[in-house]
Amino acid sequence: MKLNELGRIPGTGQARKRIGRGIGSGTGKTGGRGVKGQKSRSGVSIRGFEGGQMPLYRRLPKRGFNNSVFTKNPEIVNLDRLQDAIDRGTIDASQPITEQTLHDGGMVKLGKDGVRLLGRGELKQPITITVTAASANALALVSAAGGTVTTTAPSKDKPAAADTGKEE
Repeated sequence: MKLNELGRIPGTGQARKRIGRGIGSGTGKTGGRGVKGQKSRSGVSIRGFEGGQMPLYRRLPKRGFNNSVFTKNPEIVNLDRLQDAIDRGTIDASQPITEQTLHDGGMVKLGKDGVRLLGRGELKQPITITVTAASANALALVSAAGGTVTTTAPSKDKPAAADTGKEE
């Protein structure tokens, strides 16, 4: 048997029907789509239409609220990635580490929502780092290594002093 002698097994496969190729072909003119109307046009599909019955996507209730205007999406930096960057030499642990230092080291892209330090991994030497926010675990691990963390975002624990509008 040779490659040029290979062919389709008889009975398998079926040739595609060429529709819309002249009236004499039997499937010409409207091409099996009927006459006129939305469904006879190309590029139109009526998805979700259930014959006048209320569609499923409108029968089901809407839930929840997405307050995306105030959502914060800070860049995430874990301690293990920070330690890897220090080991590689892209970040100097003897100098204070800022968000700009992390950006220059290729760890973050400096979005508008800042940098959040998380506590996965461990540090081998003390560091001084300033970030927008840090988790409690990260604060504990950095201080255990002898370093300090300064956060620039307001703390959620202490509410801001409310202005009542009254003068005392």
